[in-house]
Amino acid sequence: MFQHTSGDVLVRTTAYALPEYLHQHIELIQPTTMFTRSKGMTPILNLEEDEPHGSIVPVTPFAEPHAVDSSCTTNVTLSCIMQLYNAVGYTPRATQKNGIGITGFLGQSANKQDLSSFYRDQLPAAVNSTFKSISVYGSINNQSLSAAGEEANLDTQFAFGISYPTPGTFWSTGGLPPWHPDEHTPVDTNEPYLDWLDFILRSDHIPQTISTSYGDDEQTVPFSYASRVCKLFAELGSRGVSVLFASGDGGVGDGNSDSATEECRTNDNKRTTRYFHFSRHSPASCPYVTAVGGTMGIPEVAASFSGGGFSEYFPRPKYQEQGVNTYLSKLPHGTYDGLFNHLGRGIPDVSAQARHFQIYWQQQSITIGGTSAATPTFAGLVALLNDARLAAGRPALGFLNPLLYKRGEEAFNDVVAGANPGCGTPGFNATKGWDPGKQIFPNSTPTDVEFKVTGLGTPDFKKLLKACV
Repeated sequence: MFQHTSGDVLVRTTAYALPEYLHQHIELIQPTTMFTRSKGMTPILNLEEDEPHGSIVPVTPFAEPHAVDSSCTTNVTLSCIMQLYNAVGYTPRATQKNGIGITGFLGQSANKQDLSSFYRDQLPAAVNSTFKSISVYGSINNQSLSAAGEEANLDTQFAFGISYPTPGTFWSTGGLPPWHPDEHTPVDTNEPYLDWLDFILRSDHIPQTISTSYGDDEQTVPFSYASRVCKLFAELGSRGVSVLFASGDGGVGDGNSDSATEECRTNDNKRTTRYFHFSRHSPASCPYVTAVGGTMGIPEVAASFSGGGFSEYFPRPKYQEQGVNTYLSKLPHGTYDGLFNHLGRGIPDVSAQARHFQIYWQQQSITIGGTSAATPTFAGLVALLNDARLAAGRPALGFLNPLLYKRGEEAFNDVVAGANPGCGTPGFNATKGWDPGKQIFPNSTPTDVEFKVTGLGTPDFKKLLKACV
């Protein structure tokens, strides 16, 4: 046991040895020799400080489900989400059996007073409701207003608001994982997913839907760690839990279209760079989670910041083969050659609105966005689908992707415009079908081709309800 001058206590060792004959049988050893302390990192969100707030309309039934208020183009509320995704009028019936959870890392706290203010404006019936807070490995959900986290508030307010009155849980997890530095992450600010997974998998009762709005460049996560974490997400899915992750907010890189300044190079684990490369997001690249990209506007287009691409760690899963192989077969020879893994798992799987979200933070109404807004939004709708299944006496959905890809064309709104530039390229462009897909313009060259980054598209709740129940 080692103690920092701040009082923090860590279980670590200064060295360890493992007999060579055991190497092939050991997947991961952690924690070991790392003595870093937790340092906050900006989660996957964008604070839109200068956006107008406009009026906020409480959630109420509408005669025409797909009629969306004009205010929703600049002020996304619970009402907007329910209208846009055809979920108006659904009433949860299995709240005693169902649950939805939000993960919190890096010191983010979800404030219950802010949640009450949010409900007062957008969902008055829920004003007196709250959620359960669970501390994991020493982290706490600090309820002082000054400690309220924008990310944690966004996640809980929209996920719990969309799925209300489904019981909500917020896990606050401390610690840091092993990591490999790169240009964008010179110090360890990754999330300790393995610690959280070890904790939750020991639980007898786990919420059926879990949303996470955090993520890391795939290359900063040691492969052994990423592999172990991914296997445990598969275990969650086998236990009837739908796990959703944000695809990231950096386009195909860090969101900067200038290749001279963007942090888009691979690392070799020695703080050096090798070659220009599209970044991937982890754990969204794990094939056992559902990666959520971002859209904006009405009608919806792909958000320019929405992360997407192909994993270097995980091969393409069978459920993606048809859509991705069709896309790759039409790609002009040499397009982005060497910048992505043609055989890798593609992300995102699906998308949802990701801009102009109205939330409460430190008792102020603010506008915020990012794929970290899209993810709890999609998760809230998944919680309603699980509610319908449980009410009908059926099991929860669990691992979503095989079902989503099978029913994609009939249950999703295809997004056919927008792109996510990065790494000095146009990035991935929104076209018909699964994304990344491509759009080839007349007389185009490989550098003219853009790729879409909205996955199967955005959800039509009533169609998904029919497909799932």
